[in-house]
Amino acid sequence: MFTDSHCHLAFPELNNELPAIRAAMAQAQVDRALCICTTMEEFGVVHGLATTYDNFWATAGVHPDTEGLTEPTLADLLRLGSLPKVVGIGETGLDYYRLNGRSVADMAWQRARFRTHIRAARELGKPLVIHTRSASDDTLAILREEHEDGSPGSAGGVFHCFTETAEVARGALDLGFYISFSGILTFKNAQEIRDVAAFVPDDRLLIETDSPYLAPVPFRGKTNTPALVPHVARQLAETRKCSVKQIAELTSRNFENLFAGVLI
Repeated sequence: MFTDSHCHLAFPELNNELPAIRAAMAQAQVDRALCICTTMEEFGVVHGLATTYDNFWATAGVHPDTEGLTEPTLADLLRLGSLPKVVGIGETGLDYYRLNGRSVADMAWQRARFRTHIRAARELGKPLVIHTRSASDDTLAILREEHEDGSPGSAGGVFHCFTETAEVARGALDLGFYISFSGILTFKNAQEIRDVAAFVPDDRLLIETDSPYLAPVPFRGKTNTPALVPHVARQLAETRKCSVKQIAELTSRNFENLFAGVLI
């Protein structure tokens, strides 16, 4: 019934509890999950989850915040992205939230890494999973510069865990991207995000947990798992004035459409 389009089951706090997590998913009618890669070093665990379980899939990529670990080359991403059950490239993007005394100009390495991921996604014909925080102008600008504008040959993809403005949402939609909402949607102070969630077209919506982070109300502050994605769906249904079943059906269908041709 439900699909968690973004979770981190390779992280130790979840991977070490996998049997219980999978049992909770089944009880909550969460049928599928996309396991997201954040470093080259963790890819083996992420991919192992996807190849071990028929309702898990994987991505290949390096999170924009990652420093001091293996830097992915285009060849690396093409190789990993070609493996069975790897359906997307990322998570990738830009994050200027913690500059740690550096300027935006100093983050050129992040922008170069983002372009490498975009080019791999285009060559593979697989969608991008995009993280953007305090960097939306540059994120959208680089996508446009790399011809990710919804035209033939574009990789497309999803802006995950959306927390930006309505203007950024419209920019992403104009480029052909999907928008995914997490447990943040349930937070008391998240009315602006709920306002965005109200106008995103039905065929561009996804839901996620981003677990182990961002557990939805009433579990806020606890470890998140894919079994809690129905709470995101309930808030989205309330926001959009429709049924939870409708949200479950359309977001699952959108997941299939986004990853059409590679979701096997």
